[in-house]
Amino acid sequence: MSITVAEPQVVVDLIDSSQAPLLARPYYQGSDPGPIVAALAHVPEVLEVAMPFISALYGPSALPVRLKEIVVVRTSAHLECRYCIESHSVVALDAGFSCSEILGLRDLDDTVRERWSSDEAGEPALMEWIDAVAGATGSVSKDSAGRMREYFSDAEIVELTLLIGATMMLNRFCTALGLPSSNGTLERLRAEDLL
Repeated sequence: MSITVAEPQVVVDLIDSSQAPLLARPYYQGSDPGPIVAALAHVPEVLEVAMPFISALYGPSALPVRLKEIVVVRTSAHLECRYCIESHSVVALDAGFSCSEILGLRDLDDTVRERWSSDEAGEPALMEWIDAVAGATGSVSKDSAGRMREYFSDAEIVELTLLIGATMMLNRFCTALGLPSSNGTLERLRAEDLL
């Protein structure tokens, strides 16, 4: 199944540095903070707690960047979040993913695990886990949980699952508010034939 995502229509004004409330100003120092911060700046007391949480999950940790990007791109494909698919396809490119791998993560047909080109242990189990957590409702099957336990520690499963959940939250936030991708992101995706 191929993903077709509608063009975003920005629902709220994105706050620029000249309008930023006092509590939000640290996120504007030196550069454009991006549309997530520019939207969250409307509620600076939430921005103050949300950004450290988001940074902790998406920033450096014991998990390899490759696993994190598998989670973000595949979860975002399930929730059809244009902003997150586009921005994290670029992050995945920078992390060393091939265009073919990125397209595989974005393609939700049932054969992706059979077509997955990486021989990294655990990646097919992780994609199955993402599909069960982000692409379904109810509990996750014991078989899927068992496959995760073959490759990942309890701490890794907790972090990966929390990353899936946080990505789902951000997917809905970005999609509902119609947050736009940057021109630089779109140019890079066009150059890589990923748009």
